[in-house]
Amino acid sequence: MQAAIYHQFGKAKEVIEVREVEKPEPQEGQIRVKLFCAGVNPSDIKMRSGTSRPLTGNWQIPSSDGAGIVDAIGPGVDRFKIGQRVWVFNAAFMRPQGTSSEYTVIESWMASSLPDHLSYAQGACLGIPVMTAHRCLFSDGPIDGKTVMISGGAGVVAHYAIQLAKWGGARVITTVSSDIKAQHAKAAGADCIINYRTENVVERVLSWTEQVGVDRVLEVDFGANLTTNAQILKPGGVNVMYAVVDQPALPLPVPMMMAKNIILRFTLIYTITPSERAQILSDIDAWLNTRKCQFAIAAKFPLKDVVQAHELIESGNKIGHVILEID
Repeated sequence: MQAAIYHQFGKAKEVIEVREVEKPEPQEGQIRVKLFCAGVNPSDIKMRSGTSRPLTGNWQIPSSDGAGIVDAIGPGVDRFKIGQRVWVFNAAFMRPQGTSSEYTVIESWMASSLPDHLSYAQGACLGIPVMTAHRCLFSDGPIDGKTVMISGGAGVVAHYAIQLAKWGGARVITTVSSDIKAQHAKAAGADCIINYRTENVVERVLSWTEQVGVDRVLEVDFGANLTTNAQILKPGGVNVMYAVVDQPALPLPVPMMMAKNIILRFTLIYTITPSERAQILSDIDAWLNTRKCQFAIAAKFPLKDVVQAHELIESGNKIGHVILEID
C-alpha cells in the first residue's frame, strides 16, 4: 500500500516520503480500514517536528483522523462489519499506524460509524477537533443556559465548539482577529464576536453579560490569556485549556483566581477514560443526526502531496481543515 512515512523528526519536506509499505493485518481486537480521506491536524505537525513526544518505534505514518470503510476484522471484534463506513480517531497517538495511508489498522474502539449523509472528507474532520471541542465544553456538566467564551473562534476546534455549544443550549462569545474570521464564527452560530486586535475583550465581555461574566472559557492560547480569562469568568467558572501556542513561564494571577474559586482544567483528548469517550461519541452522533453541522475544509491534497498539507498548516494561512484524499 502507499503511505506517508518518516523515520526521524524534522521539516516535512526533509523527513516525509510517500512510498510502498506492507499492508498491515488486524490482530485481536483490531480492524483494518481502507481510507479515503485523512485529516491533518496541528498535533500531527507538532509530532513530526519532535516538539510533542518521541517516536514510538523507528517509523511513523502521520495523522490520527480519517474516514473510510472497514476492510478486515480481527478476532474478538463484533461491533463492525466488512464494508461499514467509519470515521477514525487516535490512530497515530503512541502508535506508528496513522491515517496518511491507503489502509490503517486500529483498535476497534478507535472507530465510529459514519452516517450516510456525510462525505468521507467530512468524516475525517470528526476526530481530534470535534472530540476536543466536546470535551472542553461538557467536561464540567451541562451548558444549557450558560454563557461560554471560546477563544479564537475561527480555529478548527473553536468552529465546532461554537456549534456544539449552541447545540447544548449555551450563549457563545468568541474572539477573532479579522473580519473574515468574524464571518466564519458568525456562520457557526456565535452570539457575540469580539475582534481582540481592535476591541477591549474584558470590557466587551462584561458589557455583553451585564457585568456578570461567563461560566466557561475554552482557551487555545492558555498562557497569553490567563489574566483576561480570570477577569471575565464568573465565581466558580472554569478555564479549559486545550492548546498552548507558546510555552513561556506562566505566571498565574493567583489572588484573582482564588477569590473567584476559578477552576483550571487541562484537556488532552487522547487520554480520556473509556466512559468519557463513550459519552463524547454518543453526543457527536446525536449532533450529527441534526444534519445542521457545518464543516469548513480549507484545502484538499492527494496523498502524494502530504508535505504541502503539513506546510499549509504550519503557515497559518487557512481557515478550516486540511484533508488528504486517498485513492
